Amino acid sequence: MMVFFYLHGWASSPASSKAQYFQQGFAALNLPLHLPDLNEPDFFGLTLTRQIQQVASLLPETPVTIIGSSLGGLTALWLAERCPQVERLVLFAPALDFAENSRNVLTDAQFEQWRTEQQLEIFHYAYEKPMPLHYNFISDRENYPDSGLRRELPTLILHGKDDAVIPVTSSQNFARTRPWVKLQVFESDHSLNNVQAELWETCRQFCNLPLAPKNK
Repeated sequence: MMVFFYLHGWASSPASSKAQYFQQGFAALNLPLHLPDLNEPDFFGLTLTRQIQQVASLLPETPVTIIGSSLGGLTALWLAERCPQVERLVLFAPALDFAENSRNVLTDAQFEQWRTEQQLEIFHYAYEKPMPLHYNFISDRENYPDSGLRRELPTLILHGKDDAVIPVTSSQNFARTRPWVKLQVFESDHSLNNVQAELWETCRQFCNLPLAPKNK
């Protein structure tokens, strides 16, 4: 039986709008959706390596589908490279081209401050306040070039046309050289919050899930 995981984005949590929407969708089908908190044990020490190791330790040996948003999507891609039980991916605006696209979030001055002081205050949407994050987050990410993502497995990317954080061109370029990747573009931004129903239906069909029973 397929097991489903949802990996939230950077400075987010399992309580995010999309995560909760999808959990409700799975609940309507009487299916569990595992939502690990990728902030654990603390946000300060977060790295992509830590996220990969954390989720890998939770995966069963049975087939797994991972739904991942932004940095959670990138984590899902690297998990698929390393964990053969991952058999399918659904990715919302995955954090590809990180070195380039991170400049859409932080200025050069902020990056220099981060490098010099070895930590930077990042606004955390789940905690609703700035939280310090160690520079290891940046240096660790350099160990994961997108060119290393070559495993062929059913992969669906859902991306907003007006995404100013991870431009849709990043997903377009990624899919162009990987014929096993299907890309669908929506009239939305990075959050994709205005098209949650469309995301769910597209994901449901891609994952061969049944329709929810109608209330009598």
